[in-house]
Amino acid sequence: MTTLHLMALTLVGALPARTRDDRGDVPGWVLVTVMSAGIVGVLTIVAQDELSSLLRRALRQVQ
Repeated sequence: MTTLHLMALTLVGALPARTRDDRGDVPGWVLVTVMSAGIVGVLTIVAQDELSSLLRRALRQVQ
């Protein structure tokens, strides 16, 4: 069957029209984003001093 023939059959109602949901999994991505931000926030609070000293040491070695 050609594309034109399939389109005609769909318009007439002989074939069911395929509906496509392009939204994706929005709540899942929101959850992943919020959880990632939470992990980064907690790690920043817990390890802030160590991360600061690590950055200072790395910058001193570059200079």
